Amino acid sequence: MKLYYKRGGEKVLQTLSDERAPILQVKNLRKYFPIYSPLGRVKGHVKAVNNVEFTLNERETLGLVGESGCGKSTTGRTIMRLTEPTEGQAIYKESDLFKLKRKEIEQIRQEIQMVFQDPHSSLDPKQTIGHAIEEPMKIHKIGSKKERMERTLDLLHKVGLREDQYYRYPHEFSGGQRQRIGIARALAVNPKIVICDEPVSALDVSIQSQVINLLQELQDNLNLSYLFIAHDLSVVRHIADNIGVMYLGHMVERAATDELFSHPLHPYTQALLSAVPIPDPKLKKERIILKGDVPSPLNPPSGCIFHTRCPHVMDRCKVLSPALTKKGANHFVACHLYE
Repeated sequence: MKLYYKRGGEKVLQTLSDERAPILQVKNLRKYFPIYSPLGRVKGHVKAVNNVEFTLNERETLGLVGESGCGKSTTGRTIMRLTEPTEGQAIYKESDLFKLKRKEIEQIRQEIQMVFQDPHSSLDPKQTIGHAIEEPMKIHKIGSKKERMERTLDLLHKVGLREDQYYRYPHEFSGGQRQRIGIARALAVNPKIVICDEPVSALDVSIQSQVINLLQELQDNLNLSYLFIAHDLSVVRHIADNIGVMYLGHMVERAATDELFSHPLHPYTQALLSAVPIPDPKLKKERIILKGDVPSPLNPPSGCIFHTRCPHVMDRCKVLSPALTKKGANHFVACHLYE
């Protein structure tokens, strides 16, 4: 929020603390995976992420949703440089993450951490959870041995685990507890951004709510920004401030959470929201059933990538690819219906 006041007869602009500045800006992100022939020649590319753009603000949560294989997890891993981008920019603190050298990206990872989808495979079975949480601090040379242990015990308490579990191994914990360990490990180095790659998809519904509430509490206490990747729209609605909808590697719609759920514009978003169950047996809504299968990212359709399944397809959709255009205060959609 902006406030004007007079100082010495001069009008001065004061920015209040509730205005949230951008912390991460992703522009024209593309990630293509090469396909090799038996002779080792490149014969094509899987276009996993294609021209994705979004802005993540300080202390906010941006949700990325879409069907399996739409490129949302690849987007998160590419930002982390776990896989190298084909093209694009990821601006963090005026630095392009994609242009940083190896030592520079290792330093920046102290401020950008990731919680992985599978809480079991993301932990070393031969390593106690105490040592797993301390390892990022060792890599970044944070604190002494005693200080690292004290911080680890404090983190265990913050994520709802007991201090006496410090010397236990991952197989001694449930799925929800292992995910809490993963969250504690990500927070060990005091990050500013946490990329959550479907952190609750492998958990029971009751445990999902506990982990979501934990993430929100930690965000409030530690001033974190989340990029929350998921396919469950009801979960994303609960935690996200803004939502980006992806389809076949493209961002087809982006809006504030309440705006997206009350006024979805893209036919794909409308179909996704129609599948979200309503917790009231007396209420009924029309289900939008999409025909056909998702095209292969190895050979995506020309024009609008959704036109092969769209119930409102027009001739121009088969030829021209729609740009992501602004249709509201914070609402963007890529569809010829709104041009």
